[in-house]
Amino acid sequence: MPNDAAQSSSAIDLREIASGLTAPLGVTHSPDGSRRLFVSEQEGVIRIVKGGKLLPRPFIDISDVITSGGERGLLGLSFHPAFGKNRRFYVNYTDLEGDSVIAEYKASRRRPNRASPSTAREVLTFDQPYSNHNGGGLAFGPDGYLYIAVGDGGSGGDPQGNGQRKDTLLGKMLRIDVDDRSGGRQYGIPPDNPFVDEAGAQPEIWSYGLRNPWRFSFDRVGGAMWIGDVGQNEWEEVDFEPGSSPGGLNFGWNIKEGTHCYASQTDCEVADRAGDLTDPVEEYNHELGCSVTGGHVYRGRRFSGLRGLYFFADYCSGTIWALDSDERLQASEVKLESGLSISSFGESQSGELFVTDHGGKLLQVVAK
Repeated sequence: MPNDAAQSSSAIDLREIASGLTAPLGVTHSPDGSRRLFVSEQEGVIRIVKGGKLLPRPFIDISDVITSGGERGLLGLSFHPAFGKNRRFYVNYTDLEGDSVIAEYKASRRRPNRASPSTAREVLTFDQPYSNHNGGGLAFGPDGYLYIAVGDGGSGGDPQGNGQRKDTLLGKMLRIDVDDRSGGRQYGIPPDNPFVDEAGAQPEIWSYGLRNPWRFSFDRVGGAMWIGDVGQNEWEEVDFEPGSSPGGLNFGWNIKEGTHCYASQTDCEVADRAGDLTDPVEEYNHELGCSVTGGHVYRGRRFSGLRGLYFFADYCSGTIWALDSDERLQASEVKLESGLSISSFGESQSGELFVTDHGGKLLQVVAK
């Protein structure tokens, strides 16, 4: 459980960078040395912040192909590691039917602050049985593969059992190769994906047992993956996967919610005895919030007291906590009661940390 004792000397504040955004759900950078930040708005518009200013013209507007509202919309954005050369970036959105689409776009070579919807190439699509729990995060790992966070398909309690099934992409972390097209797909399957040779399993699966992973990231030092997974009625959790992991972890949903039994007690005991489940490194109950927003380990240069801390938040309460990335068994510490609806964390290319407030702001995490 988080420690809500007094804040330490590494307390933080939030410095406003831009306002007037429309329901921002994410912020990230382009890996091309341009020092630009890209803010994705839920309705399908991506905005650029450069030199601390929000540019008036959008980078791209794909709102005409998106269903937005509730847990739907433009849910993820990630730039190819070689974006400076190939101009490719990827988005995750719910289409007009409410289903998930991972699509590739290209920025203009002559006008680098613009990208055309006409460059779209659908990479991966899959059905969403309900309107909630779409997940939506995208990130390239240190291995160059694209990771995709997918919720369990929605409703409540995972009625289809998707979290524990390997014959569906729902309730999973996926891993694909966007630089390859093979097997009749618009992408390749990394040969070392953990279930690539398992009969009946979807070869895209990297890990499973997730409910609604809302924001994940890779630590720049060591490549560990951190996932904020939204709980059902009682417990929010933060999951951790070492950078050396071969994949295949089962994070427990819907056998467990956090470290607590959600299914039958017998199912929990059987799974625990078998050692099949990977418990979260942190959890908190709904007295402290209602929906976790996963974050990043701070690796920037400006604030030495924050280095190595993993920051995450709760969307409902606005609380921001930090967890020592090297001492994960210690309780996390409250860093700020922001009063904001924190929808995402993101990094600049130099490793500085930012948050989006769903109410319309982009802010930077700074040390007091």
